[in-house]
Amino acid sequence: MLPQSSSSARYAFDGVRAQIRDLHTENIANLAVRARELGDVIALWYGEGDMVTPAFIRDAAKAAFDEGLTFYVPNMRGHGPLNEALSDYQTRLHGRSIPIARTTVTPGGMQALYLALELLVDTGTNVVYVAPQWPNIHNAIHLIGGEPRPFSLDFKGDWHLDLDRLFATCDARTRAIFLSTPSNPTGWTASAEEMQALLDFSRRTGIWIISDEVYGRLYFDGNVAPSILQIAEDGDRVLSVNSFSKAWAMTGWRIGWLTHPSGVADQLGAMTQYINSGTAAPIQAGAVAAIRQGEPLVEEIRQRIRTGLDLAYERLAQIPGVILPTKPRGGMYAFFAMDGESDARRACARILETARVGLAPGHLFGSSATAFLRMCVCRERDQIATALDRMVAAMN
Repeated sequence: MLPQSSSSARYAFDGVRAQIRDLHTENIANLAVRARELGDVIALWYGEGDMVTPAFIRDAAKAAFDEGLTFYVPNMRGHGPLNEALSDYQTRLHGRSIPIARTTVTPGGMQALYLALELLVDTGTNVVYVAPQWPNIHNAIHLIGGEPRPFSLDFKGDWHLDLDRLFATCDARTRAIFLSTPSNPTGWTASAEEMQALLDFSRRTGIWIISDEVYGRLYFDGNVAPSILQIAEDGDRVLSVNSFSKAWAMTGWRIGWLTHPSGVADQLGAMTQYINSGTAAPIQAGAVAAIRQGEPLVEEIRQRIRTGLDLAYERLAQIPGVILPTKPRGGMYAFFAMDGESDARRACARILETARVGLAPGHLFGSSATAFLRMCVCRERDQIATALDRMVAAMN
């Protein structure tokens, strides 16, 4: 017999898997509610640009619809034209052959990440991830049943990775090391030497490297950030997560890809069938256009971010007590702290009330970032300038 209605919700809840019962979404919801009440808020808390996906990408997807490409995609790992385009693109970008068999198309970078974790992580094992980190990483590891084990970058005016300490954090139950490079939120970017050290460690220990390279093209010291794909062989225990969201202004399209050893392609194809049954053909057609024709777009977005970041560093330095790390080498964020503020939630609330600017508090990205605030600078210059003018006026 079912319990009375007053307790039926709890009865259902208690039947849910343990990893789901304590799963929660911690975000900027409370600040967003207040922003709607205040009105005229410039929201810079989301990891998203303000550029509408350009017409050449949208037109390619429309054409696919008009051609009747509305059926199942036969190959679960991706529609042929996109897999071929990704192979050509990655081979050219990284200077070594990355054949079609090494790429699986996914409905979003988050799905690529989830597939990577599902491929490797058993209950009772752990994933060591480099923090501060996008909160989805911690929660996805937990959701699958693994132990999320954060490892913090050192901060002394800039963010640094202590490889010896990172490797010492791993143990016999560690299945993978996860890092984002360039990082969300810090903009820290692994060097070629650090990537080589990670690969060497993987080869010695058998521990996988999962490299989130979603921001890899939003890099200011070259055409692409140092990538694990530039040095890894096909048989290495290396997975690279990527997405069309950031560098091609396609956040709402939900399409990404996972680059992996060819030896696990069949398993990833089967997993894709059972998890999402593939990515819609018209969406993939838009992605083909992005890859084939989108280099000017990538450069435009990169320059937009560089301009916003330069402006943010110039104006934030005028606010008493602002602690600015060394300017990041990639990503789309200014990540800064306020002197005397141990919990940036207070500072974010104050800035929202007085300047009508929405920023993301650092606690969302882990305990090593609680004093920091994240500002997305992938916006039109005038919008960034207005937000910074408001902050300078309110905080001086």
